Amino acid sequence: MSYLDDPRVFFANERTLLAWQRTAIALMGLGFVIERFGLFMRVMGVGSSVPAGHLSLSLVFGVMFLLCGATVSFLSAFQFSRFLRHLSASEIPLQYAVWLGPAINYVVGFSALAMACWFVLTG
Repeated sequence: MSYLDDPRVFFANERTLLAWQRTAIALMGLGFVIERFGLFMRVMGVGSSVPAGHLSLSLVFGVMFLLCGATVSFLSAFQFSRFLRHLSASEIPLQYAVWLGPAINYVVGFSALAMACWFVLTG
């Protein structure tokens, strides 16, 4: 891909992966907060004055944000790995754990899927 034989190309790719990872975690966090706010409204008894359909919307939107976060996490790990295959050996630092970033993204993505399933099954 690059003709510079420079490891900065790899590190720029890794910074992009980490930026997408932060975005995925932010989406997942927002989904968690939205879903738990609906639960809070039900527990506090505010739900009696709010139509029933409005409280279930917090579950729907929360799960949607969790699924968006999982999608971003999986796609960013896939994109990083795909770009990595196009780099030459001199562009990747020796003995560097290139698998760690995508592995964490996959763990974060599967955690989001598990949390979404948990919300749907208990909600």
